[in-house]
Amino acid sequence: MTSSPRKCPICGKPRVADHAPFCSPRCRDRDLMQWFGEGYAIPGRPALPGEEGEPQADADDS
Repeated sequence: MTSSPRKCPICGKPRVADHAPFCSPRCRDRDLMQWFGEGYAIPGRPALPGEEGEPQADADDS
């Protein structure tokens, strides 16, 4: 069974080993900018009112 080459998740072109999993520095940088610009998000519980921007307390700090 032959598998097709994996594609760049940004543009769909074939991946290049030097930039894996992307095809070029441009696509790698576009992905990074998505993380910086809040284009991607990791699911979690909603913030409570007044909680945004506050540092998280460690469980060991009790």
